[in-house]
Amino acid sequence: MDWRTASDSVRVFLKDVAVDLSVGLHPWERHPERPTRLVINVEMFADWPLADGAFINYDHVRQRILSWAGRPHVELLETLAEEVISACFELPLVQACKVRVAKPQVFNEAAGAGVEIFRKRSAS
Repeated sequence: MDWRTASDSVRVFLKDVAVDLSVGLHPWERHPERPTRLVINVEMFADWPLADGAFINYDHVRQRILSWAGRPHVELLETLAEEVISACFELPLVQACKVRVAKPQVFNEAAGAGVEIFRKRSAS
């Protein structure tokens, strides 16, 4: 399925899920006593309509994100985005997903900085 050209698709999303953890490459980001606030947005795409009784359990992905609190330091936001993508594709109905991981308070002069990855489920 190519969700951009499919005649009928559904987009399931999580908006602005917040979690604090030690993340970043800068020396000032490596203090576990001062974790960084992250805001994560997730979009999952599937064919529509879903089979009777079928649904995309976004709580599975939300719980994965919330489990990050207290984990060891992570250098790259891309690492976290890939973990969310993996959680999305653990849901068999999801055919594509877009994950955005942002640091809203990293720079005084910017509303945020981060990474966004879009991925389609591989055919294999």
